[in-house]
Amino acid sequence: MERLQNRYKKLLLETDTRFHRYMYNRINWNNRMIGLTGPRGIGKTTLVLQYIKENLPTDNSLYVTAEDFYFADHRLLDLADTFVKSGGKHLFIDEIHRYNDWSRELKLIYDYHPELQVVFTGSSVLDINKGISDLSRRAAMYHMQGLSFREYLQLFHNLTFPVYSLAEILQLKVEIPIQFHPYQFFPDYLKRGYYPFSSEDPYIYIQQIVNLTLEADIPQFAGMNVSTGRKLKQLLAIIAKSVPFKPNISNIATALNVSRNSVADYCLYVEEAGLIAQLRDDTGGIRGLGKVEKIYLDNTNLIYSLAGENSEIGNIRETFFFNQMRVNQDVITSSASDFCIEGYTFEIGGRKKGNKQIEGLPDAFVVKDNIEFAFAHTIPLWHFGFNY
Repeated sequence: MERLQNRYKKLLLETDTRFHRYMYNRINWNNRMIGLTGPRGIGKTTLVLQYIKENLPTDNSLYVTAEDFYFADHRLLDLADTFVKSGGKHLFIDEIHRYNDWSRELKLIYDYHPELQVVFTGSSVLDINKGISDLSRRAAMYHMQGLSFREYLQLFHNLTFPVYSLAEILQLKVEIPIQFHPYQFFPDYLKRGYYPFSSEDPYIYIQQIVNLTLEADIPQFAGMNVSTGRKLKQLLAIIAKSVPFKPNISNIATALNVSRNSVADYCLYVEEAGLIAQLRDDTGGIRGLGKVEKIYLDNTNLIYSLAGENSEIGNIRETFFFNQMRVNQDVITSSASDFCIEGYTFEIGGRKKGNKQIEGLPDAFVVKDNIEFAFAHTIPLWHFGFNY
């Protein structure tokens, strides 16, 4: 216990509080049990440590990670019991999905210790979703994704801009200083700005995230053996070379030498782990049961990391739009164009993109890359990176 507390205090001293992710102020920190999910590497750990450092006394709060060797021979419930007896009020547990039977023990902690607040994070969204049924009506759940273009500008370039809602973007209300030129920064964001890494070579860390997700997180959840885990890498490689594409499940099943049902399961696993995004029709929304029309890599950094020189600019543009807008809205496929959000139709393209595909459509917009200013029904692609 003392070792855990010493490590926790050291982490707090090292935590920088100058920049907060968008989720920091969206969480209702008064809830007795809070769950925060999201892909590896997007800043969940930093966010909870920032909250502790800025709002809680260290003598009655504790941060631990479920990956710690301490839990090789200690139970989470026993830790909570000991912590409460010593006056503990706030327990933060990182990477909770790495602890076996975590949901049952969290339920017992919640029921046994009404005076204790528990905040947990998890990178394996599938595992969290599976276990969260045990915590129904107990845990307030939040899902976080990587940096928006707006957040990237603030974190890496000390440029601060307000958040603009979809309505404000479509009403051409995005205002920027005359000296700000977005394309001084936007290409770099697309290549390396989605994850809050300060490294000169973020692709090393992105590859580590991909490997840990495919080799550890998903196989642990699904009970896969090593050979099946390798098929996840094959699937991601197929997607990286082809996206965005309308999935041909039979062809993928043949390439992987698995059943059609297995392919659908694999795609869901990889999507919930934050490596791909599946664009669905309007029968179920982005996370509903709608039919999958296209598959994308989750974000543009993954495209550059996995596809390298084969990265295709049209794919990058669509991936950016889909990725940034799905935080606050359901994004679904459009029968006439690329995307549909809340009844609005969006056609994504470059500077020379015309209006042909949206002619005659009400509430339709052309979203263009490589332009700085909006006019009429034409909006710069980078504007949609200010949505959160």
